[in-house]
Amino acid sequence: MLSKRLFDTVDEFDTFPAFVSTLSFDYTPVKTDNLTCVMTTNIKRSLFTDDDEDSGLGMDDHVNFTSSLQKSTKRQRADDDNSRCSKRPKVCSDIKAVVTKLEENDDFIADGSRLHTLPTITGKHSDLKSITPQTLADVVNGDYDDVISDYKIIDCRYPYEFEGGHIRGAENMYLHETILTLLQEPTKDKQIVIFHCEFSSERGPKMLRFLRSKDRELNKENYPSLNFPEIYLLDNGYKAFFNEQPALCDPVSYRPMLHSDHSEDLRHFRVKSKSWTAGEKRKYARKAMRF
Repeated sequence: MLSKRLFDTVDEFDTFPAFVSTLSFDYTPVKTDNLTCVMTTNIKRSLFTDDDEDSGLGMDDHVNFTSSLQKSTKRQRADDDNSRCSKRPKVCSDIKAVVTKLEENDDFIADGSRLHTLPTITGKHSDLKSITPQTLADVVNGDYDDVISDYKIIDCRYPYEFEGGHIRGAENMYLHETILTLLQEPTKDKQIVIFHCEFSSERGPKMLRFLRSKDRELNKENYPSLNFPEIYLLDNGYKAFFNEQPALCDPVSYRPMLHSDHSEDLRHFRVKSKSWTAGEKRKYARKAMRF
């Protein structure tokens, strides 16, 4: 019993003193008064405290040690956290300020660095920044060249629609893998991207959100940084733009998605555009099954 209590008392320590490990309790029991004769001064002090004769083999010292150990561990954890913050000040100190800024003022672009360059309107999609055909026409005509460094117009319609008429300078990107190529291109400060499809009701908004999602994923270690923090959606799409600004369309024409001469093309490109999404879902399912 004495051996057990002694070891229970010191189990918080890494090592035992040599004289304790060599003590043997297998000898013929002796009276308590005589036991002290085989103990060193240190053991006597540990077993028989002056403050409390019934303290249980120095349990007060044990509790104090455990308490100080817990405090020391907490202090070390706090020091480690502070150290990490000092090494990554942007992540530790700026994120909260940026999130607060974005929550309080919706006019800031997605990385919180500055206000939106273009005037926006309330469109069909409340989570996206929409601009009018007139604003896009002003961009194409160079009216914003003094405040933006570059712009991209991403037309998410199918190729036969794009060939039948598109906004001057637009790029045709209707596939997810094509959108991903944008994140491989060099970026510029004060660069804007404008998405649209025929009505900007489905394909354009989906591709815009896809780019933003992949951009966040790419820059997750440097939140809230983004390759493209300023993205817009053309309100009511190409149809509205063509009706208002036909001179800025090349060719000056509008071919709808449901054109009677392109029913086969429609089926082909629908399947092609959805195949990538289906492949991504299967890949995700396989990963989920492995875990």
